[in-house]
Amino acid sequence: MFDPTAFDNMKVVLEGALYDYDLNREIIITDRNDLINMAKMLRLFNICFSLPHIQRQQLSAKIELESKLENFTAELLSGSNNNPGLAGCYLKLQFFIIQKNEQIHFETVQNLFSQIWGSTRKITQSVQYNPLDEQQTITNTITIDFGRLITENQMDDLIEIIAVMITSLEEAYNYFSKHP
Repeated sequence: MFDPTAFDNMKVVLEGALYDYDLNREIIITDRNDLINMAKMLRLFNICFSLPHIQRQQLSAKIELESKLENFTAELLSGSNNNPGLAGCYLKLQFFIIQKNEQIHFETVQNLFSQIWGSTRKITQSVQYNPLDEQQTITNTITIDFGRLITENQMDDLIEIIAVMITSLEEAYNYFSKHP
């Protein structure tokens, strides 16, 4: 038997909480990936989900947990004081909205997500579109980056983050249902 890493423990908590929401029909899990990159020696786990009353193509979210080699070794070698500040994982949240390519939507989304997540979070938007599409709809990817490691001490925060992600999806849905 092996001693689970911080990544393993956080992944289990995150996955369990998300599947509880799915079983309660509060969200619909649409994709799940649990990857090990042997070339870079990193682990990556992500789950995509949407709300049951929304077409998942229109509005969805992804939560991603990543542990790099330096995080893993810092945890395994913590007894040797080999930079224990690197023990933990990186957390990234993404929201995907199919919308019209209008400036007001980008500004509203930025304000909405800043209100929900706080002004100290790094919130970025990137756009993907088909230049031959006559409807001029785009996929807006909103990324929330915490800019720091998440440790096992913040395990309860992971569950709270899921609830805030659901609120973010609901608020975005409310806006875009009134302003298509």
